[in-house]
Amino acid sequence: MPRTTPHDPLPRASLRAAVVWEALEDALARHGAVGRAAGKADGTAAGEAGADAAAGGTPAGRALDVLDTGGGTGGFAVPAALLGHRVTVVDPSPNALFGLQRRAAEAGVDDRVRGVQGDIHALFDVAEPGAYDAVLCHGVLEYVDDPAAGLANAVAALRPGGLLSVLAAGLGGAVLARALAGHFASAHRALTGGDGRWGEADPVPRRFTPEELTRLVAAAGVDVRAVQGVRTFSDLVPDGLAESEPGALEALLALERAAAESPAFQPVAAQLHVLGGRK
Repeated sequence: MPRTTPHDPLPRASLRAAVVWEALEDALARHGAVGRAAGKADGTAAGEAGADAAAGGTPAGRALDVLDTGGGTGGFAVPAALLGHRVTVVDPSPNALFGLQRRAAEAGVDDRVRGVQGDIHALFDVAEPGAYDAVLCHGVLEYVDDPAAGLANAVAALRPGGLLSVLAAGLGGAVLARALAGHFASAHRALTGGDGRWGEADPVPRRFTPEELTRLVAAAGVDVRAVQGVRTFSDLVPDGLAESEPGALEALLALERAAAESPAFQPVAAQLHVLGGRK
């Protein structure tokens, strides 16, 4: 069965999100299938199937309630809705939420995507605790004042056993990128400074090693099931080189997929992706 990708055809920006989306798509399908199997066991599957069909649900499993914190213009929310899931996006930017509405409408899923203005520290001003099958916390923890508190809110929004997807900036990728660009002093600052920042002009307040992010997620009451390194090569390869011949982007994606699962390359990835379930 062909995958649903965040953007099609695959441009360079989409390649950078493809590995995360593929892992998330599979995890949502497994979670939905588990829910449908549970429904069959207690005799509710027929009702769930009818409700999912009416909502445009996915035949692979029941339609899930998904919360996307910091979801912006819907790079992951809209593809999730295209799979039949119901997605609520919480983001502090009105402009991003406007872009979300436009993207959802263009994709024909505006009835399954809802955008609300807010942030993860005040999450329950706009979202219900314990009400979601899956929560996405992508590009959030590196910017918030208290990552542990923000992550605790994300986990509290989940139903028991719910799926958590965390995507955050990786320390090693930033160090490598600065060094390869000839900025050796700032690479050293990022490596040894304790917060992963390469200098005062760095727009990212903090970065994580795989061990740091995994510990943070586990401490929030999540059973960590998978860790990936993301954008290991795609941020470093010049655009012209990646697009110089037919099939080059697809080959780069295959390399990214392989590196994402390799513990040897995860420490030097630009981003780290952790999947787990609420205990």
